[in-house]
Amino acid sequence: MTVSSSKSLLLGFVSGAVLLASPYWAVAQTSPQSDQATAVDEIVVTGSRVQPRSRLDTLAPVDVISAETLQNRGTTEFAAALAQAVPSLTFQRPAVTDGTDSIRPATLRGLQPDQTLVLVNSTRRHASALVNVNGSIGRGSAAVDLNTIPTAALGQVEVLRDGASAQYGSDAIAGVINLRLKEAREGGGASVTVGQYFTEVETARGTRDEEDGQTVTGSLWQGFGLGADGFLTVSAEYLQRDPTNRSDLDPRVTPNRVTARFGDPEVDQWTLFANAGVPLSAGWEAYGWAGYQNRDSESAAFPRLANNTNNVAAIYPDGFLPKIAVASADTSGALGVRGELGGWDADFNIVYGRNALEFRTEESLNATYGAQSPTSFASGELIYDQIVVGADVTRQFEAGLSGPINLALGVEARRESYEIVAGQPESYNRGPLGGNTALSGGAQGFPGFQPSNVVDVDRDAFAAYADIEIPFTDKLTVAGAVRIEDYSDFGDAQTGKLSARYDFTPSFALRGSVSTGFRAPSLQQSFFTSTSSVIQNGQVVETGTFPATSPTAAVLGARPLEPETSTNVSLGTVIRLGNFDVTIDAYQIDIDDQIVLSELINRSFSPQVATLLDPLGIQAARFFLNGVETSTSGIDVVARYRLRTESAGDFDFTLAGNVNDVEVTSVPTSSSVLSPTPVLFARSRVETFQLGTPDTKVAASVDWTLGPVSATARATYYGDVIQPGTTAASDISTGDNTLIDLEGRYAFSDRVSLALGVDNVLDEYPDATPATLNANGVTAFTSYSPYGFNGRYAYARVAVTW
Repeated sequence: MTVSSSKSLLLGFVSGAVLLASPYWAVAQTSPQSDQATAVDEIVVTGSRVQPRSRLDTLAPVDVISAETLQNRGTTEFAAALAQAVPSLTFQRPAVTDGTDSIRPATLRGLQPDQTLVLVNSTRRHASALVNVNGSIGRGSAAVDLNTIPTAALGQVEVLRDGASAQYGSDAIAGVINLRLKEAREGGGASVTVGQYFTEVETARGTRDEEDGQTVTGSLWQGFGLGADGFLTVSAEYLQRDPTNRSDLDPRVTPNRVTARFGDPEVDQWTLFANAGVPLSAGWEAYGWAGYQNRDSESAAFPRLANNTNNVAAIYPDGFLPKIAVASADTSGALGVRGELGGWDADFNIVYGRNALEFRTEESLNATYGAQSPTSFASGELIYDQIVVGADVTRQFEAGLSGPINLALGVEARRESYEIVAGQPESYNRGPLGGNTALSGGAQGFPGFQPSNVVDVDRDAFAAYADIEIPFTDKLTVAGAVRIEDYSDFGDAQTGKLSARYDFTPSFALRGSVSTGFRAPSLQQSFFTSTSSVIQNGQVVETGTFPATSPTAAVLGARPLEPETSTNVSLGTVIRLGNFDVTIDAYQIDIDDQIVLSELINRSFSPQVATLLDPLGIQAARFFLNGVETSTSGIDVVARYRLRTESAGDFDFTLAGNVNDVEVTSVPTSSSVLSPTPVLFARSRVETFQLGTPDTKVAASVDWTLGPVSATARATYYGDVIQPGTTAASDISTGDNTLIDLEGRYAFSDRVSLALGVDNVLDEYPDATPATLNANGVTAFTSYSPYGFNGRYAYARVAVTW
C-alpha cells in the first residue's frame, strides 16, 4: 500500500468517527453527562510545566493511557500493551538476534528506539546496557527497556508526540513517554493471568498446529498511609513464560523437520516497585520511588547440524541448538523534595538507575577444545548506570493578560558509566585444536566478551533550561523553551522550541510547534566492542564490532561520533462536541547525523581488509558512525465518543490511527584509506529505515459495560512492512493485516471479577518467508512484523480489589 492510499484509508476512518458522533445530538437530551468528567480524569503533566491540564487542552498532542486500559488485554508485557494502545508506537518481537530477543526495543513514529525519551514521574529513566547490533529494528541503538516497569505499578502513561529536547534534554526527538506511578494510601488489588497460544502455523514448507508460550502472570499492589497525609504504594509482579517456536522445516535434514527455535524467549521474571510521598513542615513534601527487576530469559541461536564443521560428535551426536541466556538485574530509585522557596515552586531531586546484563551460552561448545569442551559458558557482562541530579523552579507572574505568565528554570547534572566484563576464557579463546582454521573459536551461538573488549568508561553532562508560557488572550497561548547541554566527551548542544495554541471556540482549536532537538551518542554506541556470530546470507560469520575511535575502525572509515540533530514541525487541531472529541496532528521531523551500525565489511572485500582482520581471528568487521539523514512526515488522529444509555449500557468508542512516511535523504560515505572504499550503509539498511515499520496503523475499539458485565472489542490494521534484502528479490513482506482482539468480563462483586479473552481471534500471521529465502528453515516469518508472529492467544484473568 502506498503512503497516499494509506492516508486516504486513515481519512476514511476519521470520517467514520465523525459520523459515529451523530447520535450525540439525540443522546445529549437524555444523557446530560458531558466530557468534562472524563477530561478531568485525563490530566497530563507531560509537555508543559504549567499546572496540569487535560489532554484536550495541551499545546502538543499527548496520549493518555490509563492503568485499566493496559490491563484489559491479553498481554501482560507493558511495552506490548502500550503499542496496542498507541498507534504511533511499534513493538516488534525480534528472534535469533542475541540479547535483543530478551531486551526488545519500541519505536515511536518509525524513528529509532533511542530517539524517544522515557521518564518515570517526569524524571529521566536509564537506558538498557544492551546495544542492538544484529538484524532487528533499531539496529545500532541502546534504548530504555520498557518492560522493566510492571503495569501494576502504573497509574497512568502519557505519550507526548512532539519533539521535546529543549524541554527535557537528549533523546526526545520523536517524543516522550512519561510513566506515572500509582499514588495510593489505601486499597489494593491482585490479579492472576494465564494464557497460551492455540494456533495453526502455516510456513512456506508446511502447516502444523502449536500450543505453546504458556504464560502465568501474578501482580499485586497495596497502598499504605504514611502519617496523616502521606502515602506508600507497593507493587509486585511475577511472570513466567514458556518459549514459542515458529521455525519452518529444515530442508537440510531427511526427513525434513524443525531443528531451530524461532520465537519468543523463555522468561522467568519478578519485579518490585514502591512509590511514596509525605508532607514535611512549611508546605514542603518529600517523595521518592524505588524499583528492582530480575529477569532470566533464554533464546536460541541458529542450529548446528550433526555434520557441521563446528560440531563435536562425541558431545552432540545429533547436532545441537545453542541457547543464549540473559540475566538482567535492573535497579532504580529517586529521592526529592518540593515546596515553596522565595515565592518560587521548587523541586530538588536525585535519580539513580542501573542495568546489568549477564550473558551465558548454554547447550553449546567450543569446537577448538574438541571432546573436552565445556557445554555451558559464562560469556561476560554489560553494565550501564546513570545518576541525575536536578533542580527546577517555577513561578507565575501576573501581567494583566488573560492569565498569569508561567516561568520555569532548571539545571540538571548527569553522570553515566558503561562497563564490559569479559567472559570465562573458554567462551572466547581458541583451545588445543585452534590451529585448525576451519574451526571457530569461542562458544558457538554467542562467543564471550574477550579481555580486548573490556571497557570501563564514564562521562558527565550538565544542562540548564528556561521555559515560559504566556496566555496572551483567553484564546491564544504561546510557549517557548531553550536548553543548553554540555557533555564531557563531545562538547555542547543548544536546542529551542516554540509552541502555540489558539482556541477559536470551546469546541475548536489549532495548535502547533517548531523545535530543534538532539541526541547525544550513548556510551554504548561509543565504546561497545565484541566478537560475535552474525548471520549473513544464511551463513554464520564471525564478526568484530569496534568503537568508532579504534584503530581498526579508523582504517575502515570510522570517525569520532557526534550528536544527532533534528528539526520538528507540527500542526494540529482539537475538536470536541459534547461526548465526542477528535485530535488531528500532522508532523515533519528532519534528522541529521543519525548514528548507525555500519555494514559488515568482509575479509573477502579486498586483500587489504583480509590483512587487517586475519590477525584478529574474525571474518568481518563493523563499527558505529554518523551520517544518515532522514525526513519523516505523518498524521496522527485520535477520535473518541462516549455513549451512555439506561438500558443498553455504556459505550466508549475509540478510533486512532497513524500514517507515517520515513525517507532516507542521505547516507554516510567512507573516509577509509582503503582502495576501493567499502560501502558503509547499503540498500537493506536504507530500506529498513523507510519500510521497516508500518506506514499505516489504525486501531478501532469499543468498551461496553452493563451492570456486572463488560467487554472490549478491538480491531487493529497494520500496513505492509518490508524486511529488505540486498536486492528487491530478497525482500520479505508482512502483507497488510487486521488483528481482532476480544475480551469479556464479569464482576461477581465490587471486589472480584473474571475476564476471558482471545487476542488475534482470526489467527493472523505475517506472510511466510519464501522457502528460497530460508535455506535452513529458521526464520519462517520476518521478525520485523509489528505484531509478532505467534498467532492466536487465549487467556483468563482473575482480579481482586480491596
